[in-house]
Amino acid sequence: MPDPVTVAVEVARPRAEVFDVVDVAANHERWMDHLFKDWRFEGPKRGVGAITKAQVNAPSAREKVTIEVVESVAPERIVEEGENAHGKRKTRGTYRFVELEGGGTRIEFELEWLKTPRAERLVPFLSRAFMRRANGKGMKRLADLLEKG
Repeated sequence: MPDPVTVAVEVARPRAEVFDVVDVAANHERWMDHLFKDWRFEGPKRGVGAITKAQVNAPSAREKVTIEVVESVAPERIVEEGENAHGKRKTRGTYRFVELEGGGTRIEFELEWLKTPRAERLVPFLSRAFMRRANGKGMKRLADLLEKG
């Protein structure tokens, strides 16, 4: 299994406000559409049980992903579990919101692999590098959205 990947950004917004934006499943499309497309949502709009279904956004990719919020503790953390590669890949993504002095927030996102296809177990550094870059870009886009209000 690849080691977890963590990316982070800091924003000049209160922690509760940041949590409220990230807790709404449909909002994730605004900063993660470079990785996924054809977004659909099921269950509650926010919190535990919110489900996102999307397709990987790559040329000729047919891979679909399902992400479900399994824990939501305002304003501290949100935990999502994802499944794709026809059930061969399972992940856990954890958003952590750390209050900074002066009222800002550090947003950390950690991606952990729970199950991976055999080919990915042979070269875990490729999965880590790809996801660090993709999630880093997403976090920068989230920070931009939050800063613009």
